[in-house]
Amino acid sequence: MYRFSVSLLAVAGLLATASCSSDSASSSATNTVTTPTDGPKEGTAAHTGGHIYSCPMHPEVTSNKAGEKCPKCGMNLEHTDQVANGKTYEMKFVPTPGELIAGQLSTLAFKPQQADNDQVPVPLDVVHEKKIHLIIVSKDLGQFYHEHPEYTPQGDYRVKYTFPKGGDYVLFQDYTPTGAGHQLGRQPITVKGPAYAPVKFKNDDMQWEKNGYKASLSFDKPLTAGQLLGMNINITKDGQPVTDLDNYLGALGHVVVISEDTEQYLHVHPNDQADKGPNIGFNTNFEKPGLYRVFLQFNHGGQIHTGDFTINMKGTAAS
Repeated sequence: MYRFSVSLLAVAGLLATASCSSDSASSSATNTVTTPTDGPKEGTAAHTGGHIYSCPMHPEVTSNKAGEKCPKCGMNLEHTDQVANGKTYEMKFVPTPGELIAGQLSTLAFKPQQADNDQVPVPLDVVHEKKIHLIIVSKDLGQFYHEHPEYTPQGDYRVKYTFPKGGDYVLFQDYTPTGAGHQLGRQPITVKGPAYAPVKFKNDDMQWEKNGYKASLSFDKPLTAGQLLGMNINITKDGQPVTDLDNYLGALGHVVVISEDTEQYLHVHPNDQADKGPNIGFNTNFEKPGLYRVFLQFNHGGQIHTGDFTINMKGTAAS
């Protein structure tokens, strides 16, 4: 879920916005985001009064109290007394071959760089068991794929991938440079070959079914932007509650939300809970009204299952 501007995380909203510079006919594309620099500084009352806790995904969310959660994604605020380094990063993307063709195996290479010095190595932290979470969606948001590029001796991160159909796609990368805040890469691309038939999503669709599984999406308040929402997903198999979900990437479920224009992106993590289903609880907050696609991934029976929903977010809630 991504205002194209130079800064991604310096704005305070649930759904961050990304800037991009890409040419689908070119062999490379980059985008730039900036680590927020307006957080607590050494010597401030908040810092001298105790420890600082911040969200790993949204470092602009801070607190001086332990045990709190991020109101944007539900992750636990983690102890950190480090001030954001203020550096600007970009993700260089190079596909091989340079012209991507549907049905042909390709290599997608990503290299995180400092914007002012692309020769300096940029080590990445492990977040939810991986250093980069690559999300691939078709421009119509009818297709969703989650991949994890791996580090190579060449100093970049690569994954082999075959696009099933031609057409327009958008690539998103979740990553966190060591000592910095969460970053988001975004590159629109065009894949040659027989194109997928675009789907136009209009109506709310809170139910997903496949292979005997059913997932139902619900919220604790009307769908209105600008307010904290409790989001619940209930999972059943052959009509029976699923109470033995396994973790996937360190959590019971992962949710990615992307706006209809693909400019807003959000990766939501579940709240802590003692049981293993059938309900998975999340907290989230939509900054803007509009249509969104919600993608759920969960692990059951040794397999990763991917469900999808459509929601229409109304105008900002009155203060």
